Amino acid sequence: MNTIAEHIADFLKEYQPFKNLTFQELSEIATNIRVINLEKHAILFQNNDILHDSFYVVASGVINLTTIADAEETIINKCHEGDIFGLRPFFAKNNYMMTAKAREESIVYAIPIAVFRPFVANNSDVLNFLLESFATNSRHTKDNVSSNGKLISDTSFYVDQQSEMQYIQSLNYNNSPLKTEPHHIVKDVAILMTEAMVDNIVVCEKNHPIGIVTDADLSSKIATGRYPITETIDKIMSSPVVTVLENVSLAEAQLLMLKHNVTHLCVTKDGTSKSSVKGIISEHDLIVAQASNPGVLIKEIKRAQLPKDLKQIRDRLSDLIQNSIQKNIPISHVSNIASEINLAIIKRSVELSILDLGSPPARFAWLSIGSQGRKEQLLLTDQDSILIFEDVTPEKYRDVKDYFLRLAKRTTAILEKVGYELCPNGHMGSNMLWCKSLSDWTKQYNSWMNTPGENSNDLSSIFFDYEIVFGEAKIEEAIENVIFKNAVNNTLFFDFLGNDALKKNSPLSFFKKFLVEEDGPNKGKFDIKTRALMPLIDGARLLILNSNIKGIQNTYLRFKQLAITDSKNAEIYLSCAEAFLTLSKFRTVEGLKNDDSGQFLNLREMSKNDKEKLKNALTPMKDLEELIKNKFQLTQFS
Repeated sequence: MNTIAEHIADFLKEYQPFKNLTFQELSEIATNIRVINLEKHAILFQNNDILHDSFYVVASGVINLTTIADAEETIINKCHEGDIFGLRPFFAKNNYMMTAKAREESIVYAIPIAVFRPFVANNSDVLNFLLESFATNSRHTKDNVSSNGKLISDTSFYVDQQSEMQYIQSLNYNNSPLKTEPHHIVKDVAILMTEAMVDNIVVCEKNHPIGIVTDADLSSKIATGRYPITETIDKIMSSPVVTVLENVSLAEAQLLMLKHNVTHLCVTKDGTSKSSVKGIISEHDLIVAQASNPGVLIKEIKRAQLPKDLKQIRDRLSDLIQNSIQKNIPISHVSNIASEINLAIIKRSVELSILDLGSPPARFAWLSIGSQGRKEQLLLTDQDSILIFEDVTPEKYRDVKDYFLRLAKRTTAILEKVGYELCPNGHMGSNMLWCKSLSDWTKQYNSWMNTPGENSNDLSSIFFDYEIVFGEAKIEEAIENVIFKNAVNNTLFFDFLGNDALKKNSPLSFFKKFLVEEDGPNKGKFDIKTRALMPLIDGARLLILNSNIKGIQNTYLRFKQLAITDSKNAEIYLSCAEAFLTLSKFRTVEGLKNDDSGQFLNLREMSKNDKEKLKNALTPMKDLEELIKNKFQLTQFS
């Protein structure tokens, strides 16, 4: 091996993902590498350029990766020594989406993809590393590597929930693929493909896949005259087909395509070619899936500069939720991811407001309350929030409050542009009532909890479901301590909350018919929020406060925890937890279908089976009501 190649191999073995390869493998790669010298400000590739046949590693210097939006150049990343960039040709077919420009005199190594591909196909660590680098454009690959050789991106969420990511990673594919039989004529099959506007067809015997024909086969075998158009399709098909199970993850699909050097995978009932065909996964499906990776969305949120950037990401979250529900991914799982993304959007909105207004004059906490506080905001519903700032001297109070009101107004305006409507009841940090100091908030909670009847008109139980979005965790802790201190043996407060929980209208009539809206714009529809979800949400909150269990805000998790703490009623709690998930799913599907909050279900459009499922989810509510009445000795409705 020549000395230059040796020198390159020595350099690469210090960095990921090359340290996963043997020196022999590295030497083979190094002999094929091109060394490129770049002057300061030289461009290696730019947005919309045709993809190169190589990807790049920085040998020395710094390469800036930038994108241009609204005529403004934004640096996404700086690549330093040992960093990889330009991976798009590996995973995508469309042009470059960014520009790579030398910030100073730099040397980069161009590694031909054709040479490197076999090493990726045989080594899932290398593939995972490249996938994550491609998805996150991360930098400092040398010191950002954890012990298992995974790239830690600057989104800790992305790594903490790695397995969850892979699991939810939405892989939408064609689940009604075009099929044909081996004796059919090429010309007829080609016409069929053209009419269906697809680039592939599965050749089957007894619905078992024996081959696949793609546009590439037609152009390389028919258009070149190697086979006549009157030939039977089995003569030009690629065989055998690479088959997978229907719940294959993005990473597995990617690995299989690289390993077998194919552009399509056939989804079958049992994952082998000896069972019926369920779908086709194409390379294009993998590219689409990467764009909606939750880790990538969160990374983009952190970089967003304008409300419209955040809105675009929030729209992609809706697609992710829809795809996940179609794939039957558990709703609790989808909620986790959605609430992380919602949280990141709200946090970024607060940050953008601070960037505009300058540093806050005191420490503070922005808390989401209500559905986002419970991590249950799957749809674009209204925004509920409170702002708490630390105590300041009386002479400073007005100026400090004034700053935070301006901050809150700016933040709620950004969120409104993203699509979260303003709360109609004014439960937002931009309202003078809900933006105040820690002492004022302490007084507020004391008064709500110790004399609940007197000022109940402004007591909304959503103030007891909260999650810190931005700021000092100690401030949130202080509020939690006030709430739980006041809750001890506070019969008056629990009477009030209990009666409030029982006040909600019953979902079914005496004859087990759905009680629907009698008039107004939603006449004839079922109010799933008020009649079905709210009683469960209110019941779980009441019981968790009463059991003195801190730190659990989510309704589903509250019921799961209650089943552990109060085991004699465990069965009721567990059926309430399941019911909550079922009802949430109904509401989410309805909301996504109509692009609204999903509050009113159109029963006329529901199948008999779904109505039955909905009815069954309402049965635990009677038991919960009885349990609350007995526990708090509530007979009257106040």
